[in-house]
Amino acid sequence: MSARQRAPIDSDRSSLETDDRPVVRILGTHGVPANYGGFETAAEKVGLHLLAAGWRVIVYCQVDGSGEITYDEWHGLERVNVPVSVPGWRGTSLFDLKCVRHVSQFDDLCLVFGYNTGIFNTWQRLKGIPMVINMDGIEWSRSRWGFTRQAILYINERFSAAVGNHLIADHPAIEKYLWTRAPKRKVTMIAYGADEVLEADPAPVRALGLEPGGYLTLICRPIPENSILELVQGFSAKPRSQKLVILGNYDPQGDEYHRQVMEAASEDVLFVGAIFDPAIVQPLRFHSALYMHGHTVGGTNPSLVEALGAGNAVLAHDNVYNRWTAGAGQSYFTTAEEVEAALDEILESPDRLAEMSAAARERYLSGLTWYQIGEQYRILLDRYLPKNVKKIRNGRR
Repeated sequence: MSARQRAPIDSDRSSLETDDRPVVRILGTHGVPANYGGFETAAEKVGLHLLAAGWRVIVYCQVDGSGEITYDEWHGLERVNVPVSVPGWRGTSLFDLKCVRHVSQFDDLCLVFGYNTGIFNTWQRLKGIPMVINMDGIEWSRSRWGFTRQAILYINERFSAAVGNHLIADHPAIEKYLWTRAPKRKVTMIAYGADEVLEADPAPVRALGLEPGGYLTLICRPIPENSILELVQGFSAKPRSQKLVILGNYDPQGDEYHRQVMEAASEDVLFVGAIFDPAIVQPLRFHSALYMHGHTVGGTNPSLVEALGAGNAVLAHDNVYNRWTAGAGQSYFTTAEEVEAALDEILESPDRLAEMSAAARERYLSGLTWYQIGEQYRILLDRYLPKNVKKIRNGRR
């Protein structure tokens, strides 16, 4: 192996000349530990799985500020901390560019989450650096981005499909879509995972004035494509014995859609703000009687998988993404009237809720655990390790 291939991530680290571990560099996320979104959680969970399987895992992390790149470790994952002082998506683009420049010093296999860096990743492909790219959902089609960002995303998607050695789809429908962008042999479907929650302290639930089993949850970004208005209208059509707890930041003064949602809400709907602390969110999920999921696009949704891992009964928007993820044992809707009818049926039947909860756990265990997902990543990534790395692993120096 060349010196460039064997170079440690910074000059102060000890020599890795005798380190025969396969190496993967993870890009495209804000980094670890995960405290931002689904891709960050995937990077953390897959990274830790690969680490336990004997890999060396290097994760690129965005940090606020300016100055030089720094290096440290978190739970055995090596972190390349890239400072960025520009806010918003422009700062993220600058971070992505800096990551690609840094990673191109090495020949290591790259696992890229998302296609935001598609144009930048062309440089890695020209240098012969192997890349496996998780293509996320059909992000460019979301109207909330506006024309300019939609166009940027569309172009990057095309570049990623062309320059990636292999593409990951997180849902069968996304896999079929990617077949229009790349040969079938170049696309593999690997879903999103979640932790299983078998018990949870009810104290955080009671601290919000709730009782276990006495409420429903709705956790998502407050935008029209997540069907929040229909869910709130259906729930609020009549008095309920349960509460509906909605997580997220709502600004009725500054956002017309937020105003419509809050005006449609009955007194049984509680807006508790954005809560990201897992020590609160996990108990809220686990002790919820039902999880309401209105997402209409986006492949395998992390929040829906997390609900299944917590054994939640689910009422979801009726589309190909949600039906595949949640399975046949759950309930589905398309209109506010259907939400009302479904809740009338489900909430008055403890047996139905129990059946849906059992079906949720069965679906989760059938292929959505992080161990199962991590193994699928490991097997796929192993195919794209540089050939000289495989020779070393097989004892043929």
